[in-house]
This record gives sequence, structure tokens and C-alpha cells, in this order.
Amino acid sequence: MKRVVNISLAGRSFTLEEDAYNRLKDYLAHYESRLSVSPAQRAEVMEEIEGRLAELFYESAGGSDRVVSLSLVEQVAQALGMPDGSSEKSGRTSSAGYSSAQYTFEKKLYRDMDDKKIAGVCSGLALYLDVDVTLVRILMLCALIFGSVGFWVYIILWIVMVPADTPAKKCEMRGLYPTPENMSRFTYNYR
Repeated sequence: MKRVVNISLAGRSFTLEEDAYNRLKDYLAHYESRLSVSPAQRAEVMEEIEGRLAELFYESAGGSDRVVSLSLVEQVAQALGMPDGSSEKSGRTSSAGYSSAQYTFEKKLYRDMDDKKIAGVCSGLALYLDVDVTLVRILMLCALIFGSVGFWVYIILWIVMVPADTPAKKCEMRGLYPTPENMSRFTYNYR
């Protein structure tokens, strides 16, 4: 009979086998040591990676009634890799982890907070539709000038579209799998 440990990861409760808990703790400590960000950003990056781990555990193991095994922790750690794209043990770049070229998924519609003129609506639409942002801005301006419908469409989109204010959302907005390697390309927006 194996001992189990109850933990809270990104606000979700999980039951882990004791060896799985020790492996997860080692992975997170090693991951944090490999981060090349300021101490202020370190806590936020670790919060993002813990959130991603919780999502993967929940998808694979289900709710809190299922126990997370060592093999699942190993599988998730291998999939996420290290912040610099390298393997945890070798220090070399791993081809086993996800990369933006191999694994993409459906884009999500967000307001682009990095390339915004007013609220990031046009830039977010351009990324989602995979067109030039200038074209979207010109079309939105023409709709505004030649009728009031452009104004209301922009306002509604501004309200409905969620801002891409975390590295994970910025990856999803571009259709990239939110791995540490991909998330490290984007910085947080501080308000």
C-alpha cells in the first residue's frame, strides 16, 4: 500500500502518491532554478506553470477522487520541459517536449494588449483571422466613418473579448501550445 499526499495546485485539490509528490516537488524546484527572469516575475511564472500542471493533471486523472501516479507526473514533466526548452536531466534541448512547430491548436480570440492602439481589438482580430493588423484597422475605421455600426461593433468587441494579459493567453491567441518554452517568449503586462 502506497502513502498518498493531498495537495492544492492552482486552487485545485489533488491526491498524489508519495513518490509522485516528491517528483513533482523536485520538478518545480528545478524548473524555478532554471528561470531567467527577475524575482518579481518568478512568482508569476511559477503560478502559471502550476496552473498548467493542474490543468494537465485534471484532464488526465480527473477530479479529486482519482490519485495522481508517478508515471503521470513524469509524463507531464516531460511534456512541459524546462523554461529554456531543454530536458530536465541532460540540459540539452529536448525533442520530446512540445514545441510551437510540432503542436499547435485552435486559436482563441483575445484582445492583443501588446500591439494595441486603443483596446487591442483590431490587433486581436488580425491575429485570430491571420491577416495584417493594418487592414483590420482600416476596415474598422471605414465602418466607423461610413456609419455608426462600426463604433458599436468595436465597443461590443471591446466588452466581449478577454484581454491576453498572461503568457498562456498570448500563446493561445497565436495558436501555440502553452508550454514553458512558448510562454517564455511573452512577458506579463503590469497594470
